Formats: sequence, structure tokens, C-alpha cells
Amino acid sequence: MSEAPVRPAGSAREARPRPNAVVAVLALAGITVSLMQTLVIPIVPELPKFLNASASDAAWAVTATLLAAAVATPVAGRLGDMFGKRLMLLVSLTLLVCGSVVAALSDSLVPMIVGRALQGLSASVVPLGISIMRDELPPERLAGSTALMSASLGVGGALGLPAAAFIADHFDWHVLFWTSAALGVVAFALVMLLVPESEVRSGGRFDAVGALGLAVGLVSLLLAVSKGADWGWTDGTTLGLFGLAVVVLAAWGVFELRTTEPLVDLRTTARRQVLFTNLASIAFGFSMFAMSLVLPQLLQLPTQTGYGLGRSMMTVGLVMAPQGLVMMAFAPVSAAITRARGPKITLMTGAVIVAAGYGLNIVLMSEVWQLVLVSCVIGAGVGFAYGAMPALIMGAVPASETAAANSLNTLMRSIGTSVASAVAGVILAQLTVSLGGATLPSENAFKTVMAVGAGAAVLAFLLACFLPGRRPADARPAAAPAEPAAESVH
Repeated sequence: MSEAPVRPAGSAREARPRPNAVVAVLALAGITVSLMQTLVIPIVPELPKFLNASASDAAWAVTATLLAAAVATPVAGRLGDMFGKRLMLLVSLTLLVCGSVVAALSDSLVPMIVGRALQGLSASVVPLGISIMRDELPPERLAGSTALMSASLGVGGALGLPAAAFIADHFDWHVLFWTSAALGVVAFALVMLLVPESEVRSGGRFDAVGALGLAVGLVSLLLAVSKGADWGWTDGTTLGLFGLAVVVLAAWGVFELRTTEPLVDLRTTARRQVLFTNLASIAFGFSMFAMSLVLPQLLQLPTQTGYGLGRSMMTVGLVMAPQGLVMMAFAPVSAAITRARGPKITLMTGAVIVAAGYGLNIVLMSEVWQLVLVSCVIGAGVGFAYGAMPALIMGAVPASETAAANSLNTLMRSIGTSVASAVAGVILAQLTVSLGGATLPSENAFKTVMAVGAGAAVLAFLLACFLPGRRPADARPAAAPAEPAAESVH
């Protein structure tokens, strides 16, 4: 791996915009991308009618975004390290705007899938933004700013749901995508004006073979996980995709270890701090998404079940919205713990809070206020954890690999959410009750999913126990004395 060039100590740093402006713009970009992912949720049941397609075909409008994001995130991170993180951030926002416009102009399935896939290609905005912060912010601002950037995922998702429900109820559904496009344009313009391009770059040659191999492996894996319930877990297509994923990812790993400029430096990824942070990220992604599946269904199921609350999608959005605000509110608390005790303690604290939130949910699920409380508790725990993960990653990798390493960590969370969706779907489909001829998930099904979510948080805690106890290197990455130590492989 080629090392990042050392910055000139003079004019470039003096010309850098104010840190507050950089943080605000990058957080806005993160919120915009997470809004894109939730805007479609209120219209999912109506998509077959809107697109004149079957329910299974219309579901590809959601699946396409997932698959595109999985492929784009590690690729955009590596390209950002090589050619400029701000450049790739602008490319990602451009793809978001293009995808939103295509979806806004769609009245049939194929253009909608194309638009949603283009939107998914923008998923690398948050890890790129965190990596820009490492390059551009003073050391004392880094922990709090990266925690805030990580929280932008929750803020956008939480605020996007009620906003999308309101738009879907009062306007034509295409307005959802025009709104996404407009926000993308605003974010693009602000990045152009206020965010500098970092001089920390690795250069080198892009690993196209590695990118293709990772794309095939990830698409096969996530497609099998996300569609397995529809196709059948023992169906030949599902098993074939799982088998293809195993073979391709194994061959990809061998290739990446042998190539001189890999897409993902697996030797860096195998270091204890990076490895266990990524494993904990999978568990946290699972745990966070389990709640997103349970609470909306509990709120919307009819009261005749005895446990459903019979509320509208708008109410669901309003119940979920405080979670994102709590995540943002706890970002400075997460940063303070990280500075005082190190990110390992912050991550473990977040895991305990999330597990406690699911424990509360098992006994408190009969009133709206109880679900708001549970959502906020879990949101606080996720805020702690998501603020700690970038600090752990950046404390263990060279500056020239920051964007790629953060992007891989984001991908691990996405894999966790995909697995959570599949596991929760199986549980909710197996434990059912009959009401008026309809088959609905039972109360025990929801409690089981909550227990599994708590177990995932406990697993994240146990994985965090294996992390080194040292604090991350907060020095400027281009001149950090800790960087050479990152070259050794354990």
C-alpha cells in the first residue's frame, strides 16, 4: 500500500473552512441519504398498484437499493482513499439525485428499480463523511463530530418516516422522490461550497477484479438472505445463491491477499481492533433493525388481537422519530466517554443500553408511550455504539485507508440488518394467530424477536470485550506517530 502524502504545514490548513461548517454539511448529507432509505416505507404496500406489478416484483424496489448499497459502499470508500473523499462524496450525492429523479418520473416497475438502485449507490456518504472529518478536523473535535455523523443515519431514518407518511397521505407519491432529489441538490451544493478536498490520498491502481468479485459475492449473499423467505429457504435458487456466495467470497479473499493493491486490505481487516469492531457492527446492525421491524407492526396491528394498538402509519412515524433525536442528543455524551475512557467502553455501554431496551420492550408493549420509551432507550444505546465504531476503526488503520475501512464497517452493519430482517421474518411467520380469517404474528412472536435483539446486543458486548483497551490515535492522520505501528500484522 502506498502511504498518504504529508500535507504542507502552511496555507492549505489556514484556508480550511470552519470545522462547524464542515460538520454541519456532512451531517446534512448523511441525513439526506438516510431519508432516502425510509421515504419509500409508507408506500411499500401500495407499490404493486402504483407500478402495475405483483407484490413480489414490486419488492425489488426495496431489494435493489439494498444490493446497490452493499456493492457501492466498499468500492466508493476505496476510490475515495485513492482519488479524493470529497470527490466520491459528490459522485454519491449525484447518484442520489439522479436516482430520485428517475424514481419520481416512474410509473412502471423497471424505471423504479433503476431509480432505487441509483439511490442505493449513494450509501457511502456517511463513511466518506467520517473519513473527511478525520482528515480535516482538529483532533479535539474528531470524536464528537464522528459520533454526530454516525447519528445522522438514525436522525434521517427517524424523521423520514413521519415526513414520508405525511407526504404519502396528502400528495401524489411521486413527491416523495422529488423531495429526495431536492435535498440531494442542496447537500451537493453545500459540499461544493464548504467542504475541502483532502490531500490525504493513497493513489495507486484500482482493483477492478476485486471489486467485481466482492460485488458478485455480496449480491449473491444478500439476495439469498433477503429473498429466502419468499423463495423458500430450501429452494434451489436460495441454496445456489448461498453456495455461490461462499465460493466467490472465498476465492475473492485469496485474490485480495495476493494482489499488491487490493480493494480491501484483509491483513488490516484481520487486526484485532478492526476485526472485532466489524463483528460487533454486524451484531449491532441486527439488534437495531429488529426494533424497526417489531414496533411498526405492534402499532399497526388491530386492537382485536389484544396486543396490537391499531394506529396509523403517521403515528408509527411519530413514535419512531424521537429515537433519531435521542441518537443525536447522545452523540456528545458518546464522544465524552470515548475521550475519557476510550471507544471500547463506549461501545460496551451502548450494547448494555440496547439490551436493556429490548428487555423493557418485552414487558412494556401495551401503550404508545411505552413504545416511545423503548425506542428512545434503544436509540440512546445505538447512538453510543455508532459513535464509538468509527473511532475504533480510525484508531487502527493508516490515514490512507480510512475511507475504505469505514466503508467496510458500514457494510458490516448492513449485513447485520439484512440478517435481522430474514430472521425476524421467519419468527413472525412461524408464530402466528388467526383473526377474521387473516394470519397475523402472535404476541409471543414479537417477544421472541425482542429477545433475539437483546441477545444480539449481548453478543456485541462480548465481542467488544476482545477489543484492545487503548484509546484511538487522535493525531492528524498524515503525521500521526501511531501510523507505522499499524503496518504490523498480528
